[in-house]
Amino acid sequence: MVLEAVNLVKDYGEHRALKGLNLKIDAGEVFCLLGANGAGKTTTIQLFLGFIEPTAGLAKIKGHVVKDSPVETKRALAYIPENVMLYPTLSGLENLRYFTVLAGIAEQGPSVYRQTLMDAGLPEFAVDKPVGTYSKGMRQKVGIAMAIARKAELLLLDEPTSGLDPKASNEFSQLVTRLRDEGVAVLMATHDLFRSREIATRIGIMKQGVLVDQFAAADVSHQDLERIYLEHMRD
Repeated sequence: MVLEAVNLVKDYGEHRALKGLNLKIDAGEVFCLLGANGAGKTTTIQLFLGFIEPTAGLAKIKGHVVKDSPVETKRALAYIPENVMLYPTLSGLENLRYFTVLAGIAEQGPSVYRQTLMDAGLPEFAVDKPVGTYSKGMRQKVGIAMAIARKAELLLLDEPTSGLDPKASNEFSQLVTRLRDEGVAVLMATHDLFRSREIATRIGIMKQGVLVDQFAAADVSHQDLERIYLEHMRD
């Protein structure tokens, strides 16, 4: 099991943002977590990143409890937020080199970094250009390249297709699907029902800190997913 939540609870003062989450994601699975703003999706991802500590329960990666083994768990994962933070004056190649070396990955030659970026879908002409000139979709591809370079076993995605045009969103989905097929486990928090149905192996719906439903993506059509989601979102 790559990722596991065991009765995971997170309180912010009097507000309980996450109410006893139980979740398992294995290698080669994409679990898309749907829900409105404030449902607990980002809180869930932050707990697995170790950015915050649980009030109760366990967040586990490859059998390690995140709060007890922060170094081991971070080695296993890559994180792509809604806006990938890169150094705008450095090129895509320079950013990839900097962040992978910072993560403890042995330095590779420029040709390896170049090929990794191109494998992640970045056009060759952009590899040596400053990241400040990149579109959002191109920055996301640098994030994917970092996951490839680190040989991440778990990919945590927080609204990664928000603000992308349809072409860029489709390209991103294809990259995630490829990583899934290579055995990477993926947890993706998103509002994008269409992409969820396209790339997920399983889909979960979260409401007010509770995982109220989960099912195999193959068992529902796009229309079914929209209907189920809207039914759960009714007050």
